[in-house]
Amino acid sequence: MCGIYFSCTRQKSTHPCDNSLGFLRRRGPDSLKFVQCEVKEKTSGTSLDNESCVYHLTFIAAVLSLRGDIIVEQPLEDKQSGSIFCWNGQAWKINGAPIVGNDTVTVLDLLVKAVSFHSSGSSSNDTPSEEDSSQAVLDVLSTISGPSAFVFYDAQYQRIFYGRDALGRRSLLQKIDGNAGLILSSITDFSKAEDWAEVEPGFIFRYEIASKDDSYQSSENVSSTKKTGNKTTNNIRCPAIIHLPKQMHFSKASFPELNKDITSTSLSMPGIDSKIINELAQKLQSSLAVRVQKVPCLPSAVNIAPPVAILFSGGLDCTLLARLVHDLIPEEHDIDLLNVAFENPRAIRAASSLAAQSTYPLASAYSICPDRVTGISSHAELLRVCPGRVWRFVSIDIPYSETLAHRSDITKLMLPHNTEMDLSIACALYFAARGSGTVHDQITSNRISYTTPARVLVSGLGADELFAGYTRHATAFDRRGYQGLVDEIDLDFKRLGKRNLGRDDRVISNWGREVRYPYLDEELVTWALKLPVWEKCGFRKPQRPEGEDISRENLKLEPAKRTLRLLAWKLGMKGAAMEKKRAVQFGARTAKMEVGKTKGTQELSYRT
Repeated sequence: MCGIYFSCTRQKSTHPCDNSLGFLRRRGPDSLKFVQCEVKEKTSGTSLDNESCVYHLTFIAAVLSLRGDIIVEQPLEDKQSGSIFCWNGQAWKINGAPIVGNDTVTVLDLLVKAVSFHSSGSSSNDTPSEEDSSQAVLDVLSTISGPSAFVFYDAQYQRIFYGRDALGRRSLLQKIDGNAGLILSSITDFSKAEDWAEVEPGFIFRYEIASKDDSYQSSENVSSTKKTGNKTTNNIRCPAIIHLPKQMHFSKASFPELNKDITSTSLSMPGIDSKIINELAQKLQSSLAVRVQKVPCLPSAVNIAPPVAILFSGGLDCTLLARLVHDLIPEEHDIDLLNVAFENPRAIRAASSLAAQSTYPLASAYSICPDRVTGISSHAELLRVCPGRVWRFVSIDIPYSETLAHRSDITKLMLPHNTEMDLSIACALYFAARGSGTVHDQITSNRISYTTPARVLVSGLGADELFAGYTRHATAFDRRGYQGLVDEIDLDFKRLGKRNLGRDDRVISNWGREVRYPYLDEELVTWALKLPVWEKCGFRKPQRPEGEDISRENLKLEPAKRTLRLLAWKLGMKGAAMEKKRAVQFGARTAKMEVGKTKGTQELSYRT
């Protein structure tokens, strides 16, 4: 993982401010490197027009090294071609084959070859056309499985390729200004939110740096289109959007459309021993294996130090992942469960009012947080089901004063997202990812301070979008039946990259840790999208798992994400299987801390 910054300007080179550079550096604590170069444009025409125009390119990357035996500094340069590469990603597989060694080196090598030779049917002495080589770049990127955001400078044709994976699991923002030029960055420069935009997931953007006219091309219209207006020294070219062919994995079009067939809803829903539950287990295990095995620990860490930590609310999604991770990591490795709870003044006032009317003492602000309650319960269940493992429950208690102290940084990291709901979600992720709290000392029975050494965090995000876990999915079903349900699921899946993932990456990565999403593995997503909706959830009458001799009143499996609940039940996590869905901002108590009527969609008043 890394923090990326790129700028292309015509008057002088542009760098991030010291504050922004500091945040980039926090994303990648292992190395920081600057690369600058100049690209000259030679115009045709009169002698006055023959003066060279110089473009200044600046590349910056801060690296968190998680692949290979050595730290590979970025930006990575190909000395022979002069091409430059910034890669914020994890290429788990290329053409379906696992990568041996560092993925950044492998991907750059393939890209350089792609722009140097025809993709097929040509001798090594042939030089491809610009469009042929563009297609070759797309062909390379389409074979990569895993999250990514990247900037690739093709020195041969003096152009920039940049983009995010089809789901948008890594942050990349763009700022296009007629005076400043093009800027790409993992985070903003903390200017106005409207100055920046998330790079659209699932597309590759091609930026022509020094073409001889003001035209640009798109794969949908390859004929050059002359732009109107007078040419000025401050004029920049709009990026040409290259849509990936539908069969390519890199594009959203590579995923099948959500199965919206609702004609066979009379079919029975699956039980715990059904084929679909076994397939789900296999898909999740494969997804987790590449994400949690062979993760390097800090050099100073002891051998049994946790290689990964789990963002742990105690809910169904994260607890199921924890149970599966247990089968993939040797038992001698501890696993940290990061559970965050906030001091919420409004919730405390409400609890105090109730306590005044009873004979029971007021509980602590953190112990009454819903996610703390479910976290403790699910932790106890993991200890019972997997007793040979050290499951370290990290209680991350955040006083209201500390929330206020970090609010400015959190708000900056969120940008261009800028609403109350964004802030409440980002607060929970920000402090959970910091990983600093207290743990129970089994020797002294005291609580001691602890910060997880894990550099990889496992998140359950994506389960709700794929398996109908939100309250609004139940509402849609109540109002419009299966048609309303599939429409709502489709909407949630398609807006994941814009609504959640970029923001979450910026907030979590601030602590030099990388978040990984097993539910958003390409193969698992493709499989889930093809399933009929009634095989993913149970929006009918609740049913007990087949083969279980247990009364209905003791088993209340919610219809939301029923397939995941059945798998959790099968693996022995019966308490987690019955856990109700709760949004993170309400479970951790980050929502509505202040007095007053505030809506989640309300924009924040941001000050630099």
